Amino acid sequence: MSELMDKIVTRRSVRSFSSEMPSEEKLAEVIKAGTYAATGRNMQSPIIIAVTNKEMRDKLSAMNAKIMGADFDPFYGAPAILIVLADKNVNTYIYDGSLVMGNLMLAAHDQGLGSCWIHRAKEEFESEEGKEILRSLGIEGDYEGIGHCAIGYINGEYPADKPRKDNYVYYIK
Repeated sequence: MSELMDKIVTRRSVRSFSSEMPSEEKLAEVIKAGTYAATGRNMQSPIIIAVTNKEMRDKLSAMNAKIMGADFDPFYGAPAILIVLADKNVNTYIYDGSLVMGNLMLAAHDQGLGSCWIHRAKEEFESEEGKEILRSLGIEGDYEGIGHCAIGYINGEYPADKPRKDNYVYYIK
């Protein structure tokens, strides 16, 4: 198996992170992978917001938990959050942003980090509080939150593989 296939086959969603912040170099490699995701007509509709500031990370966690109706950290303690948003004026924006999320998670695994796709970014950034965060960063336009990529070092054991379902693939020969 090639090294790439090994990373694809062994990547798992992690739901327990240590508080140790990954290095700027590791995060930069992960982010770079996100910027090279395929996008429709190479329009590059997504943007990535890298959050390593604990105060902002905790604010986003509280916003996400409120939307979820939960009283726990929906980011599972991950110290870094990469938020993917995409320009709704590009008709492939959801697919484009989803491919960015996939690249981020694979690159995190390659860097020895755990990751997990956390939803509710759409609702977060449709709220006035979310729109204000975007304005404070100088982000203008009609962006929709695609997801949060929670990233950090794994706390505990790496999740085990789960068998693939029998009817995953159909062939037409």
